[in-house]
Amino acid sequence: MRYAIPIVLLLGLLALLGIGLKLDPREVPSPLIGKAAPAFDLPLLATDSERLTPASLSGRPVLVNFFASWCAGCRVEHPLLMRLAEQGVEIIGMDYKDAPDDAQQWLRRHGNPYRQVALDREGQAGLDWGVYGVPETYVLGADGKVLFKQIGPMTEQAWFEDIQPLM
Repeated sequence: MRYAIPIVLLLGLLALLGIGLKLDPREVPSPLIGKAAPAFDLPLLATDSERLTPASLSGRPVLVNFFASWCAGCRVEHPLLMRLAEQGVEIIGMDYKDAPDDAQQWLRRHGNPYRQVALDREGQAGLDWGVYGVPETYVLGADGKVLFKQIGPMTEQAWFEDIQPLM
C-alpha cells in the first residue's frame, strides 16, 4: 500500500504534464474580451502635441497592434499588416517600450501600415492591455470593446479565421 501512493502521485503528475503539452500557448484567454479597451492617453509618434485615447478609436472596428523596432516577430507579421492596410483595414500602432527615433526609422525601412502610431515608451499601456510580449494585436469593435486578442505574429490563417469576421 505504501508503494501505491508514490505511483498514484507520479501518474497524476504525468497526466497534468500531458494535458499541458497539448495546450496552445497562443490561446491565452484575455480578461479584456467583451470589455471596453483600457484607458490610455499616449502621445503620437508623428507629434507629441497630439494624443491617442480610446475615444479616438470608437465608432468603427479597428486593429490595435503592439509592436517595436527591436521585435523579431513584428518583422514576420509586417508584410501582412501592409497588405491589410492597402485593403483599407484600419490599424493603430502602439510602439511598445521603444525609442521614437528607432520606431520612425523602422517604419521608414519596412513601410507604415498604421493610421496612427502611439508611443508607449514605458510600457504602461501595454501592461493595462495585458501585453506580455510583442507583437500582440487586438480587435476593437465599433463600440470600443475588445473582441479578440492575437498573441504573437498575425498570420493569414488567423486573419481569415479569427479576425476578419469580427471586422
